[in-house]
Amino acid sequence: MEQGQGLNLEQALDLAARTLSAARYRHTLGVAALAEDVARKHGLNLEKARLAALVHDLAKEIPIEYQLRLAKRWQILQYPEDEQAPAVLHGPLAAYWLKKYYGLQDEEVLAAVAHHTLGYPGMSPLEMLIYSADLVEPNRNFPNVDSLRQALYDNIEQGTLACVEHTLNYLKQGKRMIHPITRLTHEDLQRRFKFGAK
Repeated sequence: MEQGQGLNLEQALDLAARTLSAARYRHTLGVAALAEDVARKHGLNLEKARLAALVHDLAKEIPIEYQLRLAKRWQILQYPEDEQAPAVLHGPLAAYWLKKYYGLQDEEVLAAVAHHTLGYPGMSPLEMLIYSADLVEPNRNFPNVDSLRQALYDNIEQGTLACVEHTLNYLKQGKRMIHPITRLTHEDLQRRFKFGAK
């Protein structure tokens, strides 16, 4: 990472190790390994992929009530659904925290951290990579995970679309709320895929 970017890979690894539980840290290392591997396959920046993966869940284990308080204080809440399902806030919270308190200035890395929970319309390849790697990292074990992982290796856009559709189906089957950002992300990826296929 270039000087002045606020956080290098060694510091990010140390921060994750000190901040996260053993299980969450293991997940984080899985996301980092997969993100780096897929980034290499597609010619993306390996350091950015690893950095974003290492810090993506830093706010995950903060108690939900405190996450909500921080989101209100830092003016992160954008939709009523943010309060109805505050577990989605840990991405934007981590990004804000990393920028404000650790001086991380790389906007692409910050966006990948912020948007790994819900996705976002117009995601960059790095944002898609972290969103998808979070779902299908090597420690994950659910039906169809191998084919989702392979889809990401084959094509990041198409693989991310498959990951978003998996998440939507999971939420529908569980009769859970679907955040409007995830719906917009799905529509955006469908448009991109259709355009690219023509």
